[in-house]
Amino acid sequence: MAMTHTHNNLIHTISLSLLIFSSSLTLTTSQSSVCRTSCGDIPIKYPFGIDDGCGSPYYRHIFACSSSGKLELRTPSGRYPVRNVSYADPHVVVTDPFMWSCEDGERFRPTRPFSLDSSTHFKLSPQNEYMFFNCSEDNVIIQPKPIFCEHFPEHCDSSCDSASYLCRHLPGCSFALPRSTCCSYYPKATESLRLMLKYCTSYASVYWKNVGAPMPYDQVPEYGIRVDFDIPVTTRCLQCQDPLKGGGTCGFDTLNQSFMCLCKDGNSTTHCKGTVTGFSVAGAFGIGAAVWYLKKVRAKAPVTCGVQSNENRLF
Repeated sequence: MAMTHTHNNLIHTISLSLLIFSSSLTLTTSQSSVCRTSCGDIPIKYPFGIDDGCGSPYYRHIFACSSSGKLELRTPSGRYPVRNVSYADPHVVVTDPFMWSCEDGERFRPTRPFSLDSSTHFKLSPQNEYMFFNCSEDNVIIQPKPIFCEHFPEHCDSSCDSASYLCRHLPGCSFALPRSTCCSYYPKATESLRLMLKYCTSYASVYWKNVGAPMPYDQVPEYGIRVDFDIPVTTRCLQCQDPLKGGGTCGFDTLNQSFMCLCKDGNSTTHCKGTVTGFSVAGAFGIGAAVWYLKKVRAKAPVTCGVQSNENRLF
């Protein structure tokens, strides 16, 4: 009886292993078909992905596509709607629903600072500029800066400019803020934004958008936060995307985050055309070997009528 129990356990273990393995093989093989190429009207290209295993692992779980088809950026401070993504000039523009807007007027809502995970390949763009409202002059250096500083803030001190162009001409607003103070400051990092908001009532982020007009009218201020990103360029990804080699999609193994070329007929570690993936070959061999071993055990299993002896003990 013990022999039969051991034998059944062995068969059950092998069968379960085959089921799990074949399930993971199916998921890996079909991975290329689940890489969405857009969210709403925003194209999703390498290095990004909104489905796990797509794009570069550097940006894994960074973006989410809501049920209403809106792209969102995940950061430690929350999820932010993405306005647009540029791959030619790599950057993302997000909106912060907590920051001040023209509709608020002088009704300043409680806000929270936008932050980025320092371990990602994202960074605040130098084209961002922030307006802070009703700051404590005991804690924040507030003073007017010369016009030179508007174009070369890196050569100026760290004071918050109370005479900035943005404060004098609130972008998109047809009014001023007569009872509230405003100053403009370029934060070197998200930490400086957090510190400023400890002593200011609210803030608004403006980025200078390039419109392609002749200088000095080539940039216009728009509300939003510009976040620059890196595009990791690898030989394997270029080969994978090459139309002459199958035109695959660059992705990664969700278990170990190693590179994967996602193809219509399966995945490869190099490129699509004329390749058989090592994973598929190994999978086929592993399944075949397991089936062979199972048949061998069944054929040689002694008939003992439930009596176990040293001669028929499996282990």
